[in-house]
Amino acid sequence: MDWLVYGGMIALAYLIGSISTGYVMGRLAKGIDIRQYGSGRTGGTNALRTLGPAGAVITGVGDVGKGAAVVLLAKGFGLPPLVVALMALAAVIGHNHSIFLSFHGGAGVAPTVGALLVMGFWMGLGLVAVAVALVGITKYASVGSLALVNLTPLLMLALGYTGALPLAYLVFGVTIAALITWAHRPNIARLRAGSERKLGEGGIKITAN
Repeated sequence: MDWLVYGGMIALAYLIGSISTGYVMGRLAKGIDIRQYGSGRTGGTNALRTLGPAGAVITGVGDVGKGAAVVLLAKGFGLPPLVVALMALAAVIGHNHSIFLSFHGGAGVAPTVGALLVMGFWMGLGLVAVAVALVGITKYASVGSLALVNLTPLLMLALGYTGALPLAYLVFGVTIAALITWAHRPNIARLRAGSERKLGEGGIKITAN
C-alpha cells in the first residue's frame, strides 16, 4: 500500500514538473510558442534570448520553484529519502518531457537546482556558486550547467558517507547527471566546434503577435 501512495506522489511530482514556466511566459508576454525559437527549449537560457531578462528571471524562478516545491512536499509528508529522490527526479523528467507540451521542454537544470537547495541547502548553494563562477568566466551557460550536474553525485557521495545527507539521494544525483548531460549533447558538440553561443549573444527578434 505504501508504494501505491509513493507511486501517486511520484506521478504528482512529474505533473508539477511538466508545468512549463517558459512556455506560459512566451504565450503571455509575446504571444509565441517559445519552442519555435532559439534552441527550442523552454528553460531560462532560451527565455533570455527570446523573452529578454525579465522573462528569463520569471522563467528561472518558476522552474527552480518546481523542483523545490516537489522536495518540500515530499519532506512535508515525511516520505523516505528514496521517494524524495524519485519525486525530485520525476519533476526534472516532467520539465524536460512535459506531458502538456508533447513531451518537450527544457534541459532540467533549474528544477534540479531547486531540488538540491531543499535536499541540502549548503550543498545546493555551493554547486550553484561553482556553476555561476564558471558561467562568469566562460560566458557559456552550458559549461556551468554541466559542471553543476556532474559535481552533484560526487558531492552527494561525500556527504552521504559522512552522514550529512541520505545516501539514497544519490539515485537523484547520478541519474540527473546522466540525463542532463545527455540533454546537452548539442551544446557539447558546439563547445567542441567553438560555435556555442555565449550569454548575451544571439538575441532573437520576435515578430509574432
